[in-house]
Amino acid sequence: MAPGKDVVRVDAVRAGEVRTLIDGRGLVESPRWHGDRLYFSDWTAGEVLAADLDGRGEVIARVAALPLCTAFAPDGDLVIVSSPAGRLLRRKPDGSLVTYADLGRPGWNDIVIDGRGNAYVNGAGFDPTAGEDFQPGVVALAAADGSVRQVADQIAFPNGMAVTADNSTLIVADSYSHCLVAFDIGLDGGLSGRRTWADLPGGTPDGICADAQGAIWYADVPGQRCVRVAEGGTVLQAIELDRGGFACALGGPAGTTLFIVAAQWRGMTAAQMVTPGSGQVLAAEVSVPGAGWP
Repeated sequence: MAPGKDVVRVDAVRAGEVRTLIDGRGLVESPRWHGDRLYFSDWTAGEVLAADLDGRGEVIARVAALPLCTAFAPDGDLVIVSSPAGRLLRRKPDGSLVTYADLGRPGWNDIVIDGRGNAYVNGAGFDPTAGEDFQPGVVALAAADGSVRQVADQIAFPNGMAVTADNSTLIVADSYSHCLVAFDIGLDGGLSGRRTWADLPGGTPDGICADAQGAIWYADVPGQRCVRVAEGGTVLQAIELDRGGFACALGGPAGTTLFIVAAQWRGMTAAQMVTPGSGQVLAAEVSVPGAGWP
């Protein structure tokens, strides 16, 4: 797809409270609402896209490698994880990509940037797509001053992350341990006070977001759903899907549109991890707006 060309889309289709904004994509991930558009990644195509609420949009960046997660810096620039290169890339207003931070090694996954410019990036300790033996993962901090350091370890499989609106807490989805893990954020961006924020029996959290009542929405690939939970793990709401949910984010004009990226999952070691063309961007209206980051 050439930059500027419309994203493949379908007319709004309702399945309960869920409507389809965009269809026909690959492994879609990392939804982020910014300004008046939704940004998301298609890992299969190596593209970052932006779309309006009618599903019209454009390709804004190409990074031919995955994972391909994104976050917005406080100055509004988009930051992209270039995992094989071990770098964070900043997209400048003219569309060029420059190095935002050198992470020192490859193998990174998700990213969230808090209101002070601290970029938290996580990565597994092994490559499941290559069949490597399990090793727990880590969280690194790329601080606003350009320094990079590891701030957490021993997370079985770190996935989505969110920061609360007061910049005090980082929450990490641990997919393999079926829980959400929380850390206190220090004034220097360092993490302490590790604790289990929510046990999720039967849940496999992937991409997450926080809302204004302090709850967390998490997307679940094997569970084919998106779930809102309170601290401690009480389920407050669930949206059932007909395919795996990879990530979710709150946004829209009122902050109450829950965007979900979903696709038909085939497995980590499959030649194509999702069924080609099964990637969708979905939207559902909820009652509590988003808060914090992403």
